[in-house]
Amino acid sequence: MEQRNRSNLAAGLLLILVGGVFLAAQIAPGLFTWFQPELNWPLFVVGAGFVLLVIGLLANEPGMAVPACIVGGVGGLLYWQNLTKRWETWSYAWALIPGFVGVGVILSGILSGQTAQSFREGGRAILVSLVLFVVFGTIMGGQFTGFVWPSILIAAGVILLIGNLLRGR
Repeated sequence: MEQRNRSNLAAGLLLILVGGVFLAAQIAPGLFTWFQPELNWPLFVVGAGFVLLVIGLLANEPGMAVPACIVGGVGGLLYWQNLTKRWETWSYAWALIPGFVGVGVILSGILSGQTAQSFREGGRAILVSLVLFVVFGTIMGGQFTGFVWPSILIAAGVILLIGNLLRGR
């Protein structure tokens, strides 16, 4: 199937899905009583990430997994912050965004058949993101206990060992 046809197919399916949800809400108003907008609004952001991923899959563009993971990950952060009312965690939670990029790179590599390379590149981004998250979280007042730093040192040592063993083969 041609690229333009796939894009039109993805857009058409998306419109049908969104219209179907709105129609179901009109026909059966009690269907979505579980949804409380003041509490669950970040799920729309997570849903936008999912829509980006589906569009990328339908258009045969595995690279769309990266923005999909960023949008979905930020939506997940917003959901947690909205539930806990801990908005001040944005002072260090932004450091997780490179990790979302890493997850997207890994997913994109799996979808395009470049699994090994994507795990290396995405894994680095995830590791950097976690280190930044802990460093800035500690500086900005996150509630990290004493086991985090030794765990990071151990994880870094394991990663170096595994990387060295894999390069040797």
